[in-house]
Amino acid sequence: MNTTQLTRRFRRVSLVPARERGHPYSDPDEGYDLLIPLDRDSRLDQAEWRTHPHLCRIRRFRAKNVASYGQLQRKPDGQWYIEYSNGKTEVAFHWSDEHFVEEKYLSIKSGETIHCYRITLVERP
Repeated sequence: MNTTQLTRRFRRVSLVPARERGHPYSDPDEGYDLLIPLDRDSRLDQAEWRTHPHLCRIRRFRAKNVASYGQLQRKPDGQWYIEYSNGKTEVAFHWSDEHFVEEKYLSIKSGETIHCYRITLVERP
């Protein structure tokens, strides 16, 4: 991707699984890489997303699977979600309320299961 198209608001954000039942240790071979616009308070910048939705990219990776690529989308009611190129979606659970800063936790709902992730990196691309 040509990063010269990105505005100052865009950040690269990396997520790894948080500890949860059945997964007591984080796995660096699983997670998400996000390219998203953040405002001054490190929250999702809705105005910037609305202007550049095609630049808001998500890469989901799993240990033994090929990576999945998608885009950050927003429903009319304000719910953020990830839409993948294969048509599947995941709910970005309460992301409108979240601060995207290192060591914070975020949730993603995949199917009927909500998983927690820890932010390990927030940087300019």
